Amino acid sequence: MLHQLIKIWFEWSRDMGYVGVFLMMALESTIVPVPSEIIMPPAGYWAAQGQMSLVGVILAGGLGSTFGSALCYWFSRTVGRAVLLRYGKWLLLPPERLELAERWLNDFATGGVFLARLLPVVRHLIGFPAGLVRMPFLPFLLVTFVGSTLWCSILAVFGARTIGSQPGLIDDPEALMQAVKGNLFWFILLVAGLGAGWLFVKWFGQRGRTAGAR
Repeated sequence: MLHQLIKIWFEWSRDMGYVGVFLMMALESTIVPVPSEIIMPPAGYWAAQGQMSLVGVILAGGLGSTFGSALCYWFSRTVGRAVLLRYGKWLLLPPERLELAERWLNDFATGGVFLARLLPVVRHLIGFPAGLVRMPFLPFLLVTFVGSTLWCSILAVFGARTIGSQPGLIDDPEALMQAVKGNLFWFILLVAGLGAGWLFVKWFGQRGRTAGAR
């Protein structure tokens, strides 16, 4: 079933051009499990073949991701935490995932929204806790767009280069996903390391303030 869905999403993003990239990346930033790894790399490859503009593809992906996250933000801000915890599992948002995103936002604040857009799992969930804590919408929108556009740029450039040298990947979405994950492992590790460094600096600063107060 998942294989068929991945194939359908892949074809939609191909056949609908910029609109398809926008819609698929908007879905990717909600609870719908659309992998960005099968949307942006092929779009980058098609742009390299002259079917679309690389800048247009990246902007369509960044704007789509931002739109999807904004929907999550306003949905959670409207319905509230109690409703999400009770009924979220029916929306593919079980309590443990929501709590993970809440802890992430609590630890990293506004910078966490930016970092989240570059990491698996947290990426498409971060809009929910941002809405729950009523984070100011414009800063949320800005950091979401910047982080999303950066991620889309990385995937699009990866697709233009890697699929160009391995054309068979364009016909095998699952192999493409594995190639993306394998090649971007070190980038994700770097982002996780930056997050860990952020936490250390925050902890050290709090410890220093506590010691000074004493």
